Amino acid sequence: MKKYLSVLKKCILFSEIKEENLLFMMNCLGAKVRRFEKKEAVFSAGEPAEQIGIVLSGSVQIDQTDYYGNRSVLSNVYAGEVFAEAFACASVEYLPISVVANEACEIMTVKCSNVLHMCNKSCAFHQKLIFNLMTELAKKTVTFHERIATTSKRTTRDKLMTYLTFCAQKNGTDSFTIPFDRQELADYLEVDRSGLSSEIGKLRKEGKLESNRKYFKLLK
Repeated sequence: MKKYLSVLKKCILFSEIKEENLLFMMNCLGAKVRRFEKKEAVFSAGEPAEQIGIVLSGSVQIDQTDYYGNRSVLSNVYAGEVFAEAFACASVEYLPISVVANEACEIMTVKCSNVLHMCNKSCAFHQKLIFNLMTELAKKTVTFHERIATTSKRTTRDKLMTYLTFCAQKNGTDSFTIPFDRQELADYLEVDRSGLSSEIGKLRKEGKLESNRKYFKLLK
């Protein structure tokens, strides 16, 4: 586990927990590390919602497929970030989402019950871990509301511009790179890809934005 310390120290779950306590904590939590290849499923919809995942290297994508096979991209998760914690903490019986490797990656998993319930040693830093988890859940709630605000718009243009506006606000600049390619962005916005490409083309002609693959710049 020592080789992952630099990543774990950046993870919000272990914020303000001293390095000398991290290795002990990994053992206490029963943490496991596994490597996944590109497109390999890390978690699949329908699996028991018991595990919290932490990306140690590479990245994964979280998506959801409805009854008719329509896919919605929910987010991409990168090294040092956490996923599936909300479902595990809510005691949801089965995962409604899938997590797939975007590239070769290493993933650490811990049982949510090991995080929420302190061991018989009553480690002081375990209390901080629980506080950090609650903070992360609160931030994810804000992100979820942003997505609702985006996908609830009536038109493809409004959905796109709402999403790009949120990105600009988060990055503190009108120029930024998004984490999605065109198909993924269409799936995230829940729109048709050709319609999305058409709107991007129109907005460029109208002088409202510049774009090149994942790069966007909002123009006033």
